[in-house]
Amino acid sequence: MKKIGISVIFLSTLLSSAVSATEVNKEQLLQESHQAIQQFAKHLKGKLTAAMKKGGPVNAIQVCNEKAMDITSSESQKSSVILSRTSLKIRNPENAPEAWEKAVLKQFEERKNQGESLQKMEFSETVEVNGNKQFRYMKAMGVSQPCLHCHGEKVLPDVSAELSKLYPDDKARAYKKGDLRGAIVLIRELN
Repeated sequence: MKKIGISVIFLSTLLSSAVSATEVNKEQLLQESHQAIQQFAKHLKGKLTAAMKKGGPVNAIQVCNEKAMDITSSESQKSSVILSRTSLKIRNPENAPEAWEKAVLKQFEERKNQGESLQKMEFSETVEVNGNKQFRYMKAMGVSQPCLHCHGEKVLPDVSAELSKLYPDDKARAYKKGDLRGAIVLIRELN
């Protein structure tokens, strides 16, 4: 009888240690994800802001078209993760959401409609894909005033023409300030 009691206590201690380690690991993963996404967003925003100052929205479109994927790749390598951007209304077909991303984006939209702040909105999970564990993280992106130059309800004719030329199937228009634009996605392989 004592052996069972000791085993139950020992097992309980082991399980609580495992839960604590998992929680710490998740907290560390979240912290690292926040840092990687902040760095990525800062880098991309810096390039877009500089392009806007230099040549207006049409110039910024060129940065998105020619440099955004390189910035994404570069920041992914620095952080040893896979970074991407996605939306329910995509501009670049390479940014189309996977099924799980689409489901999270729909949840984000529901959460926003219930009053949750986009600035604090995030999602994370650990899943197994083809026998490998992955940590997935998504951070909501809202539409701010500068975004409206290229994503708003009314864009200048030269901006509209450039967008139509570069992105013939563009769906990323008609946003209002404060709308959910999409999300930055981070995937970290854990195995």
